[in-house]
Amino acid sequence: MNKILPECRVKNGYSYPSPGFRLPAEWERHRATWLTWPRKESISFPGIYREIEETWIKLVRTISRDEQVRINVFDQKQYKEIERLIKEKGGEINQKIFLYENPAYEPWCRDHGPIFIKNEKEIAIVDFGYNAWGGKYPPYELDDRVPQQIGRYLGMRVFSPGIIVEGGAIDSNGQGILLASLKSIANPNRNPGISLKTIEEIFHKFLGTEKVIWLKAEIAGDDTDGHVDQYSRFLNTKTIAAAFERNRSDSNYNSLCENLKQLSKAKDNQGKGFEIVEIPMPAPIIREGLRLPASYLNFYFTNRSLLVPVFNDPMDEKALEILQSFSPQRKVCPVPACDLVWGLGSVHCITQQEPEWD
Repeated sequence: MNKILPECRVKNGYSYPSPGFRLPAEWERHRATWLTWPRKESISFPGIYREIEETWIKLVRTISRDEQVRINVFDQKQYKEIERLIKEKGGEINQKIFLYENPAYEPWCRDHGPIFIKNEKEIAIVDFGYNAWGGKYPPYELDDRVPQQIGRYLGMRVFSPGIIVEGGAIDSNGQGILLASLKSIANPNRNPGISLKTIEEIFHKFLGTEKVIWLKAEIAGDDTDGHVDQYSRFLNTKTIAAAFERNRSDSNYNSLCENLKQLSKAKDNQGKGFEIVEIPMPAPIIREGLRLPASYLNFYFTNRSLLVPVFNDPMDEKALEILQSFSPQRKVCPVPACDLVWGLGSVHCITQQEPEWD
């Protein structure tokens, strides 16, 4: 467990990590995966709580085979309910699965959870502000407190940059390059009056980035204003997976084509281009008249697996095949996600990795 150390201060009033900290890539070794358990009172999955609870149980069992799972629960009542459920399904609390009384209204741990950074001696937390994707779904005050509470549980330093950034809006290659959502992060509903230059400076200081690749795409049904984890993800330090829509009449076609063009021109910090891998989109999923943001790019790396959302679609196997070819050291595991996307998110949106020391 890290020692709690005094934070350094800078002229603008924020504390920030000393040079040498960086945001690891998701495929780097994890100490644990964090989840936030959904509530019956949640607005995210109307009418399907039992199905969603079963989804969480299956994910916990799958991930706990590869690494520890740390779960935020709302209160003691839910703690006991989840403890019972996990034990009924063969899990063991305090072996590979840990529960923490750390309340949040909604279960999207990628966005309200901590962003872990590390150097050669320490793992710390960056606590970006959270306002439920631009104030769309109040209340969110409890969700915003989750990283600070995790810092206390783990005895880690917590650095607060003073801007709002959801975890799904950024993706790191672990070597100083960040994919970032322009429409989300630079949106007036998150960071009014803050320039891209200032935001980039904050990323450099707090995440150890050297370059930010701003992306402008957005897929239909996504209420986050264009999180990159729906359409552009690093597969390794030099390779970016990009969602591709085959159907010219689909509302995603133009946006994803423009994104591919932008990525084809992107350079790393040595001025070299990236290998761009096209991942097909599934056919539109419509539920109660609403187009849902289904994408295979909302995958999640564990220590030994790559968890990929699937949608009972003919493109499922093609997407799994492509992703497996770029993840030879991991087993690609399909995760049925038709219920998850009813909450307008998927596998990556509900997980958050805690890295391990090298």
